This record gives sequence, structure tokens and C-alpha cells, in this order.
Amino acid sequence: MTYQTSTRERATLARFLHLLVAALALGGVAIELVTALVSGPGIAPTHAERIVRLFSYFTIESNLLIGGVSLALAADPRRDGPVFRVLRLDALLCIAVTGIVYNTVLRGLTTLTPSGAVANTMLHVLAPLFAVIVWLWLGPRPRVSARTVWWSVVYPIAWLVYTFLRGAVTGWYPYPFLDVNVLGYGGALTNAALVAVVFLALAWGVRWVDGRLPDTDRSVGRA
Repeated sequence: MTYQTSTRERATLARFLHLLVAALALGGVAIELVTALVSGPGIAPTHAERIVRLFSYFTIESNLLIGGVSLALAADPRRDGPVFRVLRLDALLCIAVTGIVYNTVLRGLTTLTPSGAVANTMLHVLAPLFAVIVWLWLGPRPRVSARTVWWSVVYPIAWLVYTFLRGAVTGWYPYPFLDVNVLGYGGALTNAALVAVVFLALAWGVRWVDGRLPDTDRSVGRA
């Protein structure tokens, strides 16, 4: 009875914390979207282009991904399956890279409105921080195999290809370290490769940790 109660309580805690991560990530995206919808085109040539640019940012996509995966885990903290394993790993890695790159490279480069500052903190600080903490604490684990790691690389590579192809057509790049107009293809591709190496290193690091932390499937029941 004590074990069952503890398992139920842990599952309830897992649901709450996954919901918290989803609220931070999706709430930040919602603030940015509402701002873009009501503020006109801004520096973009058209309003539609501003919306497309918004969803072209890795930050927005990574927060949508961690938000969706966290909602699924809130519904079932032990959710599993080969596709979901890749999505979960991608969500964790992408939001971690978002936090790392922003806070080491991009912080302070733009002036923010009050609402922008709130969204920025949610998207670049709170969502990455809590996503990693919740994964370390509650998993779900074990979930990461070598096959899962390699499949997880597909999404960031696809995003980089999209970014460079769209940039070649429109002349717009979402981040200064990828801006071909300023850096040339040599500099931009070198920076992209460095980010890819960081992503892959983190993926293998997550696999190593995933295999050594406690099995959460035994402690988190289906409350």
C-alpha cells in the first residue's frame, strides 16, 4: 500500500511538472505570436512574412516541440514508442541547445519590450532549465538507444537546410551566427557545424546519463 501510494504521488508530481514545462514553453510562444499578430509587419516586408519568420526561429520550434512532448507526458508519464523516443530526445536536446546558445552567444543583442522580455525569459531560460531538471528527476527512463540518437539528428539538420535555402531566396537569416550576408557561406556553415557538433555531443551525453540514472518506469505509475 505504501509503495502504491508513493507511486501514485510520484505520477501526480510528474504530470504537474510536465504541465509546468508545457505552460512555460507554449506560453512564451503564445506571447510572441500574439505580439506578431497585433503589431503589424515590424521590420519584415509583410505581416505574413513576419509570421513565417517567427516560426522559422529554432527557439520557437524547440519550445513548440518540448511543449507538445510535455503535454503528452502529462497525460501519460510513462509514454513510450520508437517515434516518441526520438521526439522526446529531440525536444530535450533542442530546448537545451536553445538555452545554451542564447545565454552564451545571443543574450543582449536586441532591445526587448516588457512583453518581449517576459516571453524571452520563458523561452530561453525557464523552459530550458525546467525541461532539463524534470528529465533528470522524472525521465521517463530508460528511453535513449544509439538508434534514437542518430534519428534525433535528422530534425536539426533539416532545420539548418531549410534556414540556408530560405535565406538564399529571401536574404533573411534568423540568427547572426548563421547570416550568410555578413559571414559568407564559409563562416555561416562553420558555425552551423559547431552547433551540430554540440547537439550530437549532448545527444550522446543524454544517452550515457539515461543509462545510469534510476529506471523511472518502475517508480512512476499510471495514476
